[in-house]
Amino acid sequence: MRKKINCILLIDDDKSTNFLHKIIIEETGVSEKVEAVQSGQEALDYLERKKEGVYPKPDLIFLDINMPGMNGWEFLEEYEKLDDNLKGEIMIMMLTTSINPDDEEKAKKTKFINGFLNKPLTTGVIEKIIDDHFQNKE
Repeated sequence: MRKKINCILLIDDDKSTNFLHKIIIEETGVSEKVEAVQSGQEALDYLERKKEGVYPKPDLIFLDINMPGMNGWEFLEEYEKLDDNLKGEIMIMMLTTSINPDDEEKAKKTKFINGFLNKPLTTGVIEKIIDDHFQNKE
């Protein structure tokens, strides 16, 4: 049986994409909860907000690159400035429609990025990420 992680955070400015990805993730049953926000700033606010005295610290973040206001790269710059208590051991996967090879190269060189994926998210991709990165963690 596959171990469940606590929380997955979706960061994408497109409501319908977040809606679809949330349904797909929930169908896999790999996470206790799935949160979705529509901007990098909203994601930072979410990470900095205590709920019942605890910061959310999602286990996995799917981050879009091209968003108005604060794009994925700008989010990462601000994320790096967060206190380590807020970051925890979060795994960040770029999830994008970008076909620019420079984006993929930049992702490979960016400290907090653990992978670069093309939309849409599928159950197979989610299950592979969970199996590869979370199943042996206690």
